[in-house]
Amino acid sequence: MSRPVTVGFDGSRESLAAVDWAAGEAVRRAVPLRLLQVWIKDDDPRTRLVAPETAQGWGERALGTAERRLRRRHPGLRTETQWVCGDPVPELCAAADEAELLVLGSRALGRLAGFLAGSVSLAVLARTRRPLVLVRPHNRPAAGEDGPAGEVVVGLDVSAPGDEVLAFGFAAADRYGCGLRVLHAWAVPAVHGADTGGGLQLICAEAAQDARRALDEALAPWTEKYPDVSVVRGCHQGRPAQDLAEASRGARLVVVGRRNRRAWMGTHIGSVTHAVIHHCLAPVTVVPHG
Repeated sequence: MSRPVTVGFDGSRESLAAVDWAAGEAVRRAVPLRLLQVWIKDDDPRTRLVAPETAQGWGERALGTAERRLRRRHPGLRTETQWVCGDPVPELCAAADEAELLVLGSRALGRLAGFLAGSVSLAVLARTRRPLVLVRPHNRPAAGEDGPAGEVVVGLDVSAPGDEVLAFGFAAADRYGCGLRVLHAWAVPAVHGADTGGGLQLICAEAAQDARRALDEALAPWTEKYPDVSVVRGCHQGRPAQDLAEASRGARLVVVGRRNRRAWMGTHIGSVTHAVIHHCLAPVTVVPHG
C-alpha cells in the first residue's frame, strides 16, 4: 500500500497553506493525503476545561470541512482524517514513519511554528527519520494553480552529501518538470601566521578546485539517473545558509539535509539547516540522512 503524504492541521492559515501544498504533492505522487490534528489538552488555556470528547467533535468537524474543500479542488485525491489527543512529538514522529513525507505549516520569518509551538516542531524535525516539509502561508497555491514555476534548490555539503538529499531533490525536480540548482559553499581553510608569500591565494584555489571536483562526483550518478533534469551547479566560497536564503526567492522548493546524529544535549538539526528553515522564502524540505 502506498505511503500517504501526511499534513498537520488545526484550521489556522499556516496549516491551511500546508494542507493545500500537501494536496498538490499527493496528487503528483499519486498517493493518499492524510490530515492529522493533534490536540494538547493543557496547551491552550481556552480549552483546559473542555472534555476530550467535545474537543474531538470540534476537531473532526474542522477536519471534515477541510476534507470536503480538498475534494472539490482535487476530485481524484484520496483523503483520510485523524484526530488524536496526546503528546504531539511522538504522535507526529509516528505519523511521519508511516508517510512519504510530513508537511507542517510555519509562520512568518524568524519564527518556526505551524499548528504546534515552535519547540515542538523543532523537536519533531530533529527526531523524525522521514522527510519533513515546512510551508509558510504565502507558499499556499491558489485554486487551479500548481505552485511557483521556479526551480528546486538543494543545499549540499560535499563532505557528507547524503544520497537521500540528492535523491529527494532530483525526484522533486523530475516530478515538477523544472530545473535543479545544487549549491555548495566552501570555507577558506585555516591559515596560521602571516600570509607573506601569497600562499593563502594558492590554498583557496586548491580548495575551490577540490570542492568542484567533489560536487561533480556527488552529482554524477544522479545526473545519469535523471538525464532530463537540467542541473545548475553553484560552488563558491561563502555562507551556505545565506546563499540558500537568497536562492529561495522564486524557488519552487528548497531541500537541505539533516544528519542523523546525537549531540551531548540530545538530537539537533545543525546550524545551517536551522538558519534555512527560519529564513528561506520557499517551502523547505529537510531530509534526514546518514
